Amino acid sequence: MHFEFLQELVAIFMISIVVILICSKFKIPSIVALLLAGIICGPSALKLVSNIEAANLMAEVGVALLLFTIGMELSLKDLARIKRPLLIGGFGQMTFTILLITAIFSFVVRWQNAVAFGCLVTLSSTAIVLSLFQQKAQADSPHGRICLAILIFQDLIIVPIMLLFPLLSGKLELSFQESLISLGKNSLVIIGIVLFGKFILPRLMFAVVKTRSRELMLMTTLGFCFLVALITASIGLSLSLGAFIAGLLLAESEYSISIMENVLPFKEIFTSIFFITVGMLLNLEFFASHIFMVLFVAVIIFVIKFTTIIPVIKMTGYSMRTALISAFSMSQIGEFSFVLAGHALTFHLMDSDGYQTFLAASILTMLFTPYFINNAPKFSTVILRRCFKKYEHETEDTLPEKHNEFKDHIIIIGFGIGGKSLAKVAKESGISYVISELNPDTVKRYKNIEPIFHGDASYPLVLEHLGVEKARVLAIMVSDPMGSRAIITNAKKYNPRLHIVVRTRFLSEIANLKQIGADDVIPEEFETSIEVFAKVLNYFLIPRQQIEQYIQQIRKEVYSGARKTEISSNLQDIKNELPNLQFASLKIEANAKLIGTKLGDGILRNQYKVNVVAVHRGTEDITELNAQTEFFEDDIIYLFGTQEAIISVQEVFLSPQA
Repeated sequence: MHFEFLQELVAIFMISIVVILICSKFKIPSIVALLLAGIICGPSALKLVSNIEAANLMAEVGVALLLFTIGMELSLKDLARIKRPLLIGGFGQMTFTILLITAIFSFVVRWQNAVAFGCLVTLSSTAIVLSLFQQKAQADSPHGRICLAILIFQDLIIVPIMLLFPLLSGKLELSFQESLISLGKNSLVIIGIVLFGKFILPRLMFAVVKTRSRELMLMTTLGFCFLVALITASIGLSLSLGAFIAGLLLAESEYSISIMENVLPFKEIFTSIFFITVGMLLNLEFFASHIFMVLFVAVIIFVIKFTTIIPVIKMTGYSMRTALISAFSMSQIGEFSFVLAGHALTFHLMDSDGYQTFLAASILTMLFTPYFINNAPKFSTVILRRCFKKYEHETEDTLPEKHNEFKDHIIIIGFGIGGKSLAKVAKESGISYVISELNPDTVKRYKNIEPIFHGDASYPLVLEHLGVEKARVLAIMVSDPMGSRAIITNAKKYNPRLHIVVRTRFLSEIANLKQIGADDVIPEEFETSIEVFAKVLNYFLIPRQQIEQYIQQIRKEVYSGARKTEISSNLQDIKNELPNLQFASLKIEANAKLIGTKLGDGILRNQYKVNVVAVHRGTEDITELNAQTEFFEDDIIYLFGTQEAIISVQEVFLSPQA
């Protein structure tokens, strides 16, 4: 067997680990560290990788998985909300950038080459921008949404750009009829995928989730993602666009959080490989010998993209502050530009020096993107104050709250009897709550009634989706010691002030669960024994106050580790003091001696030494008794007395035949 590529992959990982650790010491973002690791491993430095094609394939898979997870965080409804910035913002940004680049560079090169260069520059990095927005929890911010809309449009426009390059080089002539046929075929394929996702996918996912097999869930998710990606790639669209569509379709499922938790680790690995492969493309020798040209082109790219993005975003109705932050965020070159640059080189729309200059300048813009995104709000405030004073006090754009945003709420883990009871009380008390449940049947049954989601709350992503950072109480209503420990540990990391109540099975688990962060632990075996204890004492007619006192003493002993309380002797003393009393209920039969008599006659109290507590007549319970209370046939009389008295008094309740 050949292990060359595996050896190269291990070397890449080892160097990346070292570089990321060093960069973290200086608070340099991990994306920059990965780009630097790629430069070190690349052909112009240590030359650790010979099979660049395999690395590029993994990088493309990483970008596809990134778009898949972004689609999962949206839905078709969310996408409909950003259709205006998608069409106006995306088309406007692309048009303005290409026109401006063409106008500037037509004085230096042929207009066809200038147009091709404009197409390369107009694309921004989906992987970098959205990864950073996700890390900083800005994906649902106003600038996060407008950037997402423009980036999606850019992904959609890649295919027409790829068709444009042969036309610019004069090597392809495409008729109007062929264009219509191609458009129709692509549209039919996309519609077919959407219909599959609408009618067949939900049933498939329900069957998969019902098996409770993580392996099957992962295989189904990745299989569907890559299937749709391959279908879109086969008709000339990108893998990433197909993965994004797959994510959108799965986002409509109630099992979306479970799907996300399975895919996330794969997305992180493959996306990291993408950034490493981008770094490998940089030729250090060329960069060193043409450094001033590369810096000049990088600055030109940044300035042109920055100035064209601002008016386009203003046209969509967003504030100047949002436009400035978005412009700082998207002024780099995109990952698909490297693919298009290769096509431009093939069709002689760019020479080798121009290709290397573009690559070096593009990587520089990517390296500085984390810095610009981190400081975009501060830079925007300064620019507004100095250049756009009329917009300085403009109110910030806002977006409607997402359906899963909560505050000061209860997170209920498990929707069994305990979870349902807690949800009912919370609803009646006006306290907001959200439920996490692993049983797909339960989720399906209650999804339109309760705020319930399918997911394993031991995963940080699921807790984040449930709003753990803003929650007030977390109630773990399932008896799963290992799962409870993971939930408590992760929840406390997100929200140290969170009050956690845990249900567990055994007393022995209390100390461990409290040690890792649980505030209250309710052991089933102990609470069951308390209930049995109370019922038994109640049957022996121990006063209720005395029973409650014993219960409190035992709870104090168990929950706080207090010394054992001597209660056995006290119970025996009370039992010895109590007579052999009991409750009984007797029915007055036909022609019984008691019929027609009254309570005041004293037959029951004086003759048989029993006390009448209540009378049940028909559907009514009579508890307010007096001397005039009369007894009738079929009355049920509740009595209190000794066992001997209860046996003796039965004779007046029976019919003469008995």
